[in-house]
Amino acid sequence: MEHFENTISSRRIHEGRIINLREDTVALPSGREGKREIVEHKGAVCIIPVLADGRIVMVRQFRKPAEDVLLEVPAGSLNQGEEPESCARRELVEECNLHAEQLTPIFTCYLAPGYSTELMFGFLGEDLRETPGTPDEDENLEIETYTLDELLPMIDDGRIRDSKTICGLLALYRRRQEAAKQ
Repeated sequence: MEHFENTISSRRIHEGRIINLREDTVALPSGREGKREIVEHKGAVCIIPVLADGRIVMVRQFRKPAEDVLLEVPAGSLNQGEEPESCARRELVEECNLHAEQLTPIFTCYLAPGYSTELMFGFLGEDLRETPGTPDEDENLEIETYTLDELLPMIDDGRIRDSKTICGLLALYRRRQEAAKQ
């Protein structure tokens, strides 16, 4: 299936700390031209931290774009040139004061490919130990723990509405189902 859109021109609209915005003029397969507004993002990571007793460490925080407090897995943006695993380790310490002896990649997904370049790298964090951490100055987080059995119904009833969290929890559920079959 070939439906490429070749870029004819690109115009920078905004450059920010977290995102950039550009508008591309593209040649469509039909021969016509179109406009695409694209949010450029460095990429991000999320971690599904699982304690020794099986509970999952979650963060609750206010998200201005959603104008609501959301329950999420710990996450954060990649720094320039930073590897996803290093970022996951850094974010887990910053947000949860935890170090994961074992980090396993469990999914990669675009969060909103219709308008954003943000690629999310999801990790399973295991063999956790407490370590001193410092949250970002502009973060206000509450740490909570839940079992997977408690979290899955929260997806169904809308108490969890964050896409990276849904992907991470479902990836963990799938891994556990596959392990149970063996």
